[in-house]
Amino acid sequence: MSVPASFLDELRERTSITAIVGRRVKLIRQGRRMVGLCPFHNEKSPSFGVNEERGFYHCFGCGVHGDALDFLREQDGLSFIEAVRQLAADAGMTVPEESPEAHARREKAAGLHEVLEAAAAWFESQLKGEAGGRARDYLSGRGVGQASIARFRLGLAPGRRRALAEALAARNITEEQMVEAGLIARPEGGGEAFDRFRDRLIFPITDRQGRVIAFGGRALGEARAKYLNSPETPLFHKGRALYNLAGAREAVRAAGTVLVAEGYMDVIALSQAGFAHAVAPLGTAVTEEQIELLWRMAPEPIICLDGDQAGLNAAVRTAERALPLLKPGHSLRFAILPEGQDPDDLIRAGGPPAMQAVLDAALPFAELLWRKATGDRDLDTPERRAALRQELFQLAGSIRDATVQGYYQEEFRRRLSEAFDWRRQSDRRDRGGQGDYRRGAERPRPRPGLGPTRMPETGARREVQLLATLLTHPELIERYLEELAEIEFERPELDRLRVGIIDIASFCPGLDSQKLKSQLAVGGHDTIAKRLLGGELGAVEWFAMAEAHLDDAERGWKHVLARHRRDGLLAELRVAEAELAENMTDETLGRFLAVKRRLEAAEGSEAELEGFGRASGREERP
Repeated sequence: MSVPASFLDELRERTSITAIVGRRVKLIRQGRRMVGLCPFHNEKSPSFGVNEERGFYHCFGCGVHGDALDFLREQDGLSFIEAVRQLAADAGMTVPEESPEAHARREKAAGLHEVLEAAAAWFESQLKGEAGGRARDYLSGRGVGQASIARFRLGLAPGRRRALAEALAARNITEEQMVEAGLIARPEGGGEAFDRFRDRLIFPITDRQGRVIAFGGRALGEARAKYLNSPETPLFHKGRALYNLAGAREAVRAAGTVLVAEGYMDVIALSQAGFAHAVAPLGTAVTEEQIELLWRMAPEPIICLDGDQAGLNAAVRTAERALPLLKPGHSLRFAILPEGQDPDDLIRAGGPPAMQAVLDAALPFAELLWRKATGDRDLDTPERRAALRQELFQLAGSIRDATVQGYYQEEFRRRLSEAFDWRRQSDRRDRGGQGDYRRGAERPRPRPGLGPTRMPETGARREVQLLATLLTHPELIERYLEELAEIEFERPELDRLRVGIIDIASFCPGLDSQKLKSQLAVGGHDTIAKRLLGGELGAVEWFAMAEAHLDDAERGWKHVLARHRRDGLLAELRVAEAELAENMTDETLGRFLAVKRRLEAAEGSEAELEGFGRASGREERP
């Protein structure tokens, strides 16, 4: 349904966001804004602010931002139009008439919700009744108590072919409605429709608001499929739903994360053990839509899958599906259960502490990829090491976000370097110190300044690298003259040299080393330039030396520049954040977000060092 913009503007004007948020969050006044503990993540000190005048909220801890409509949608799981209707009712406004088609769709959806709710209630009654003895025994054997049966609304589908169809028909629910809700099916060759779920333990599946949208069923006897889900319907799309989505919401906020288990019984076992923030996909590998849904709940969901081969394969499939979607602040962790155990087995054997230990040891995303790629792999030849490197960088290359992709490349590069260095040292020990060289042959000595690169970390040290690189590779001056002009240097003598280089480049295009040297002497900058290149003002990194290849010099220069900019942007971000905290307006928020975006871009370019050092003949850093 489309709502006129003018109506939404008036609705926002007549809505007190402080009142809406205040129903869930205890707010106290701090200057011109109200602050409180963020309802979207677990925190001990308030970082969540509300600006009544501008009508928005913002959390400095987790970054959530929005208006009253956004708040209701995120907190209550409402659709956009449902949030509009709720705010309109509070404000005494009437939502404009919807089109006949939209009205018909809404009425149809409401009717299907009623049909599914009636079915859920009937399934519950069957589990409690005489026919439910075997199902109750099964649940008792699995350690499922009465409180969990009630909380998860577990039910029973009897074995009779039309038990549910007849019960719902007695309540004036039509066969067409039952078919559309996915409760009954018609035979392909014609004939009487039959119940989809028969002789099964029933698990209701709900939407974010807790409304029943589908069912899952576990066979109690012999059946072709141990588990069966509802078919796709106007209300239910298997790849966009999660079991216990509504029930886990409050626990997710308290825990600060969401736990993704393999199936219905895992979620129930975890909940009974105190891990109420558990959800599960519906019989398939986690989909892209489900990953985005999980990230709306928590920034780093924990994927907890069984310790058998099927569980490990599911973890890998989830990782492969999620990898391209990774973005700053959003990832997954992987908790691997002991081999052959599911959460229920582990909890029965070791209690909740055993489960918590597994969750505490959850692997970061990069670690899972590394373990999968290396495994028992033999890396005893250059070709095998190259194949591993290629595989890892292909994985990193599939990440769409440039910033995250760059950091994954840097992480894999570091891990490969450590792994290969360890192997080389081991080889040398095995060969009595001879390493990879023939006995008696002279081992090449490393050239000065060409050891492992440690990028300069302080502003003053970076200034040395930036200027030294330009002095030894003057071809870069014209390429980056604008960037050089924008940099602010801390040390006055280096800043004077920077300005001198800019002046020379402005009047002497096509600089080479000899021309730059003579012009520096004319301007009185030759002494400071000699001191700088001689290392008197700080150590000069290898890429800033004359023998470094131009490609490596350029990469090193850009990397140092990115770090230099990052520090400036961090300081700028702190100022913008303080301004936003003092006065939450559209202008201060816009400034804060703009600086944040620039910082993310700078961090992305900082990580782009693939192939660094290769052109200069250095041993390639993995």
